[in-house]
Amino acid sequence: MPLWHIYHTADTFTAADKQSFAKDITDYYARFGLPEFYAVALFHEVPADSFYVGGVAIPAVRITIDHLARQLDDPVMRKRMTERLHDLIAPYTHDRGLHLEFNVTEVPRDTWMIAGQFPPLPGTDTERGWVEANKPLPY
Repeated sequence: MPLWHIYHTADTFTAADKQSFAKDITDYYARFGLPEFYAVALFHEVPADSFYVGGVAIPAVRITIDHLARQLDDPVMRKRMTERLHDLIAPYTHDRGLHLEFNVTEVPRDTWMIAGQFPPLPGTDTERGWVEANKPLPY
């Protein structure tokens, strides 16, 4: 599961922006074979006088991303993934003149459950069933 916490100053995103951003996040992971319901985006609006970067209140976005369903061991692949995530995020942030910072944390699969189950292993028939149904199925 990718879990995105998107912290942003007030009035940064419209409801349509949030919907579009969440859809782009979901589509990104679905391209790699993850079920769409794995992608969770939580938008946290912070008052402008409570979001400081370098001691200064500025329009900004700070994103923390937890990867639970997949982890990358190869540093080259991690760097490529981080660059692709930047490309996904930039139209909603950096390209609008907002200060942007984000990080990805990879969490071990065996510390994650969904609907009371450990998720199926990547590329298995069970995972493909979850993708097709777009929900966790008992197995």
